[in-house]
Amino acid sequence: MNTATSTGAVALYAEFAAAPGRGKEVEKLIADFAEQVRAEPGNLVFDVYCRADEPERFFVYEIYRDQAAFDAHIAAERGATFNSALKELTVGDGSTLTFLRSVAALP
Repeated sequence: MNTATSTGAVALYAEFAAAPGRGKEVEKLIADFAEQVRAEPGNLVFDVYCRADEPERFFVYEIYRDQAAFDAHIAAERGATFNSALKELTVGDGSTLTFLRSVAALP
């Protein structure tokens, strides 16, 4: 699936909720993963937040240089390792991804 915006970048956000009492573990896991992703040559943004009113609900904003950079991120073994560990600490089926397109780039 091509998820690139009209500028060629891939922008998305991921949302997930920690299982009750597992929020601090998720914070540590995502903080470590964020350092690795930010070091990827095609990653432009990997910002992690939790909701102010529900600190065990997480929101990750990501931008990759282009589709190839995003595909490389998805194919990296560290991502599979992270997602497997995350699934054990969260409710539901892990994270929900929402791909974005730039409104400013529209004609």
